[in-house]
Formats: sequence, structure tokens, C-alpha cells
Amino acid sequence: MTPAEAAAAPTAESVPAVPAPASIAPAPGATPPRRPLVARAAAELIGTALLVAVVVGSGIQATELTRDVGLQLLANSTATVFGLGILILLLGPVSGAHFNPIVTLAEWWTARRGGAGVTAREVAVYVPAQVVGAIAGAILADAMFGKPLVEWSTHDRSAGHLLLGEVVATAGLILLIFGLARTDQLRFAPVAVASYIGAAYWFTSSTSFANPAVTIGRAFTDTFAGIAPGSVLGFIGMQLVGGVVGLALVALIFVRGRPAE
Repeated sequence: MTPAEAAAAPTAESVPAVPAPASIAPAPGATPPRRPLVARAAAELIGTALLVAVVVGSGIQATELTRDVGLQLLANSTATVFGLGILILLLGPVSGAHFNPIVTLAEWWTARRGGAGVTAREVAVYVPAQVVGAIAGAILADAMFGKPLVEWSTHDRSAGHLLLGEVVATAGLILLIFGLARTDQLRFAPVAVASYIGAAYWFTSSTSFANPAVTIGRAFTDTFAGIAPGSVLGFIGMQLVGGVVGLALVALIFVRGRPAE
């Protein structure tokens, strides 16, 4: 290389640095690391509270605006779709936006088997936060509409076909979330999960609670979205069954391929 060529050659200082790729914040189904547990617990509590406030509040609003049950359910499901999508988008990078003990327990189970997920200690923090948040959300919705802050629901939902609906709704939710995780498509979770819940409002007989914390919270309000306390344990039991079925379907459908020889 001649002196002139050496002078013209770019030096290390003159070459612009290539920025390192920004870290991608995991969506639901993969709890982000390095976030303080208290922040993640707060995100789960507040997120679940707002979700239940959306579900209960939109149900109250719908029944005050129309007596048509179909329109009431349409208003309730539409508000839930938009509210849930926004909450996942906002809080997913903090806690994974579970808002659901079944999702949290499913993550713990996959972590035990070598996948990404929460630890037993995190489960012990997440689940109570979700339940407290759900109860607070129901009370908040009742307060906003001038209803009694706590009034046990009288909506009996103990029929067998409703319990079957909860198994289907919960299994489908787990299949969706962990199927997205297996196929590296969790970036679509805000739209996909919200869309699924909106659809499940209509195609399941139970209107898709699919969430033990939300089920408990909705027992505290005797409004359109409520569930009688006597029906709560049955719903939660079927949601747990649905979670197991969903994980089994994930293992069956999204079986990991063997490396080529």
C-alpha cells in the first residue's frame, strides 16, 4: 500500500460504529429478565385490575344503554378486545402480561421442563397479585357506575355445558400463547390473544372467562359480567383442566424437530 493509499484508507476512528441491535422485549409467554420482581408484580396487579374493570364496566354500560342481550354481549366483547390488546402491548415488556394464573402456571411448568418461564417464587408473587387486582378491578368498575362496591353476583353458571365451554376456552388460549412462543411469533400476541378472547366470547357457551383470577373478581359484582360465588370453583377447576389440555396440544402440534444428521 502506498503512502497515499494509506492516508486515504479509513481508520478505526473514522468508520461509524454499527449500533448494536436493541434488545427485543418478550411478549406474553416469556417473562423478561432483569426487571425487579416488585415492578412485575405491580404490572400484573394493575393489568389484571384494569382488565376486569374493562370487562365489568363495559357490561354495566351495555345493560344501561340497551335491553338487547346480543348488543350487550357485542359491546362487552368489543371493549374487552381493545382493552386487553392495549394492556398486553403496554405491560408485556414488564411482566409478560399474564393477567391469568393459568398462563403463569403454564409458564412455570414449561420452565421446569427446560423452557423459558417463571420460577416458583415468581408464581407465588404473580398469582396473588392477579387475584387482588381482579377483585380491585371489579370494585372499581362498580364504583364508577354508582353500584354497591361489593355485591355478590347471583348469575349462576354451574351448568355442565358452561363448564365444557371453559375447558375449550382455556385450552385454546394456552395453545395460542405457547404455540406463538414455539414458533417465535410472540410479537403478534397483543393482537392474537385479544382477537381470540373476542371470538371466544361468542363461540363458547361460557363467554370465555378462561382465567381464575378474573373469575374470582367477577364474583364480587352482581352485574352483567358477574358469576355467582357458588359457580366459581367449578369454573376454576375446568380452567385448570383446560390449561393441561392446552399444554398437551402444544406438545403434540409444535413438537420440536430433530437436528439433521
